[in-house]
Amino acid sequence: MNFFSLFMIAVGLSMDAFAVSICKGLSLSSMKWTYPVLAGVYFGGFQALMPLLGYGLGARFQGVIARFDHWIAFVLLCIIGLDMLKEARQKEGCFQADPSFDVKTMVVLAVATSIDALTVGVTFAFLQVQIAAAVLVIGVTTFCFSAAGVKIGHIFGAKYQARAELAGGAILIFMGFKILLEHLGVL
Repeated sequence: MNFFSLFMIAVGLSMDAFAVSICKGLSLSSMKWTYPVLAGVYFGGFQALMPLLGYGLGARFQGVIARFDHWIAFVLLCIIGLDMLKEARQKEGCFQADPSFDVKTMVVLAVATSIDALTVGVTFAFLQVQIAAAVLVIGVTTFCFSAAGVKIGHIFGAKYQARAELAGGAILIFMGFKILLEHLGVL
C-alpha cells in the first residue's frame, strides 16, 4: 500500500476523533493550550494502538483466508464507511460533551472512536502493510485532526461534526473500492 492510500485511510479513521474533539472544544468555557494536546495524545495514541492489535489478530488468520483478503478488506472498509455515513446523517449537532479532560473521560472517548481502527488493522494484515509505518501515519494524522478539532470546536461550534463523519465514511468506502479494484487487476 502506498503512502497516499495509507494517509487517506488515516484521514478517514481520524474523522470520528475529529468530530468528538470539535464537541469537546464546544463544551469548553475557556481554552488552555493543553486541551488540544491532550485530545491529540489520547485519540492519536488509541488510533495507533488499535490497528496494531487488529494487525496481530489478522496475521494469525492470514494464511487461512489469503485468497479472499481483498474482498475482506473491501467489505470491512465499506461497512465502516457506511456506518460513518449513517451516523453523520442521524446526528443533529454534538452529543453533550463533558468539558473534562480527565483520564477516565478521555480513555472512554478514545476507545469509542478507535474501534474502527481495530478492524482496519485486521485488514492491514491481509494486505501485508508495513504496520509500523501505518501505525505512525494513523497516530500522527489523528493527533493533528484531534488537536485542531478542539480548537475549531471552541471557535466555530458544532456545524462541522456531521461533515467530518461524512468525509471520513466516503474516504473509507473509496479506499475499499480502490483495494478491491487493484487486487482484481482493474487499476
